Amino acid sequence: AALRESANEVLLVEDKSLAEYDSETWLPVLDAMLDERGPVVTLMGHSAIGMDLAPALATRRAAPLVTDALDVAMDSSCMTVRRRIYGGKIDSELRMKPAPGYIVTLRGGQQPAEPGAGERSPVTPVEAPPIPERRRARLLDHVEAEFEDVDIAAAPILVAVGRGIGSPEYLPRVQAFADAIGATVACSRPVADKGWLAKSRQVGTSGQEVRPRLYIALGISGAYQHVAGMRSSGTIIAVNSDPRAPIFDVAHYGVVADMFDILPLLQQRFER
Repeated sequence: AALRESANEVLLVEDKSLAEYDSETWLPVLDAMLDERGPVVTLMGHSAIGMDLAPALATRRAAPLVTDALDVAMDSSCMTVRRRIYGGKIDSELRMKPAPGYIVTLRGGQQPAEPGAGERSPVTPVEAPPIPERRRARLLDHVEAEFEDVDIAAAPILVAVGRGIGSPEYLPRVQAFADAIGATVACSRPVADKGWLAKSRQVGTSGQEVRPRLYIALGISGAYQHVAGMRSSGTIIAVNSDPRAPIFDVAHYGVVADMFDILPLLQQRFER
């Protein structure tokens, strides 16, 4: 149903051997579909499956491959891809050589889903090509990752605290503010390293990359490792007592003040 809302057409291959991911079974299916359809760009999520499948597919088709892309654009002759390098310090732009087809893995949460043809987008059955019965690997078990606390990547509003909070005794005040505006509490690496909040709440290159509608950064200086994990948020509000804090370079709204002086005022504005 989600695909039908965002795609103009959904291609459906049904075969019991495709029920669980296996590159040996999925690869020939995708290769045959690309042969038939001939798309200029094939996009996959930059996930465990995408990182396994995309290089194999690119090798099989002798197609240019770009992984972990943030954005993709096409002109009349070639593809341009934006991706982050040096641990998120720099955004680089790659202009690819002209090719009949490109394969790209796209980082999750970077592009909003565009509306397609609506809920009635057609679903086209596609016959599966011959799939090998004997395979070198087989699935033994599928284990879902367990979050030790919450999944901050799924939260529409995040209130993130940094070293500037000073002490874990002030966290209940931040939690009360987050509860009042319907937000989830996250943090920067120093807070997680000190054990004040669970590692699952850490935002940044060594934590999670998030893209909420609203990101409120409290007492976060804005080291590039943290910024790389939240710079794609819809709206960023930063509160910091240091006017030179790098977080203000990416914030849409910045307040130079003590966070605990500002929280009641912010809460009043949200409750209006």
